[in-house]
Amino acid sequence: MPEPKTRPTSESAASFIGRISDERRRADCTALVKLFKAVVRADPVMWGTDIVGFGSYTMTYAGGRQVDWPLTGFSPRKASLVLYIPGLRTLGPAISKVGKCKASGGCLHIKHLDDVDLKALRDLVATAVKAKCSS
Repeated sequence: MPEPKTRPTSESAASFIGRISDERRRADCTALVKLFKAVVRADPVMWGTDIVGFGSYTMTYAGGRQVDWPLTGFSPRKASLVLYIPGLRTLGPAISKVGKCKASGGCLHIKHLDDVDLKALRDLVATAVKAKCSS
């Protein structure tokens, strides 16, 4: 079975974020690093070419295959910031408090951090991480 493409790399998150050409997106990513680092109490690690991850866990697929995966994190995509939040599907009421965002699967899509309540976002991430670490 092939190795997963998304795994920790030696690139620093600061270097990755520093190459983001859009100043607003770069500032949003810097703020997200601060938020995730405070919640997870872990330094950012680049996963693959464009995911800034915090913490990790072993994910087991239905067929039994296991891979390491970031506990939580984000990726600055062209259309939006994509936040990877464990158990997001179960956090409906907390998502509605965040503000202007879209939930899809385990991802929360945010155009700009100015569109959301950062305290509500921090609480959402903290709740999700705590639940994942308790399971």
